[in-house]
Amino acid sequence: MIAALIPAPLPRPRPQPPPLPSLPDPRTSPTQALPALDIARLDRSGRVSARLLLERLGWGPCQQLRTDVAERTILIWPDDAGAVLVGARGDLTLPAAVRQMCAIETGDLVVLAADLHRGLLAVHPAETVARLLADLHVRLITDGHGR
Repeated sequence: MIAALIPAPLPRPRPQPPPLPSLPDPRTSPTQALPALDIARLDRSGRVSARLLLERLGWGPCQQLRTDVAERTILIWPDDAGAVLVGARGDLTLPAAVRQMCAIETGDLVVLAADLHRGLLAVHPAETVARLLADLHVRLITDGHGR
C-alpha cells in the first residue's frame, strides 16, 4: 500500500564531474621553492617569536640583521652592520619605524615567510595575506568553482 503512494524515481542524467585543477609542475627549481611559513603575534615590546624559522635560516642568538620595507612587508637578512639582533629565545624585535610603515601594531598577527635559499625573512601583516586569499577566493567563485 505504501509503495502505491511513493512514485517511482524519474531517470536523470548523471551530472558531469567538475574538471580537476591543474597541478603545478613537480620539478621546481630552488628559485621557485616555497617559503617556510610561521605565524606570530607582535608583543608590546615589538617582538615576535620566530625560533623555528630562525633556526632553519641558521640565525642564532646575537646574529646581526638588517631590515627594509617593501610593499608593506618587512624584509630581514643577515648583515654585520645590522641594527637588529636575534634574541636569546629566538625572537626578533622589529624596529618601531618599520612596524609603523607596515601598519603593524601590538597584538597584531604577522605571517613570517623564510626564503631558506636566499637567507631572507619576510614579515607580512596578516591583513595582507588575508587580502591575497580573499582575491583568490573571489576568482575561484567567479570561475564557477564555489557553488
